[in-house]
Amino acid sequence: MIDFIDKDLLNYVESNSQNEPQLLKELNRETHLKVLNPRMLSGSYQGRLLSLLSKIISPKSVLEIGTYTGYSALCIAEGLDKNGIIDTIDINEELQEIQNKYFKKSGFEKQIYQHVGNALDIIPKIDKCFDLVFLDADKENYPEYYDLVIDKIVSGGILIADNVLWSGKVIDKKDSDLTTIKLIEFNNLVQNDKRVETMILPIRDGLSICRKN
Repeated sequence: MIDFIDKDLLNYVESNSQNEPQLLKELNRETHLKVLNPRMLSGSYQGRLLSLLSKIISPKSVLEIGTYTGYSALCIAEGLDKNGIIDTIDINEELQEIQNKYFKKSGFEKQIYQHVGNALDIIPKIDKCFDLVFLDADKENYPEYYDLVIDKIVSGGILIADNVLWSGKVIDKKDSDLTTIKLIEFNNLVQNDKRVETMILPIRDGLSICRKN
């Protein structure tokens, strides 16, 4: 992952933005101590952005594709409507223990429904529409996930996709690995889809925000 802005400036930005809640600090630490690839965690700064966007939208129904240890789900849960529900999908059932531990501590346990398995199979079985979709799973399937969820997003709803700049590889003409190719395909897909308005923010590894018309 590359840094898009000067490190000192980034530190200033983070120090003048909302602080990470204590529960999420604990989850962040435990993820780094116990789980492989802790860099997959959304992290404090991005997590605060997810929380703020969720609070602005106050979603009643959320779909998260890629739960990992539950950090981003908890950030989004901070803005949920009082009767709101998050459906979150992850293929790795071994992560459920740590997810459940922090979902329970947060008080959002009854509002977060966990699905374990292949998201390509699970998404069509979830018969509801969503105010907010957060996409942060295997990058090779981003275009396919988009096709599955776009008609499930309500008018005015938001789709947020992580890692869309892929450490800058999306502009490296020498890089032709499958993940990079699929992320370029995804970025082109949403940019050219008249059903959505899209902005890419150079936050961490690139965050795409799409509003459904």
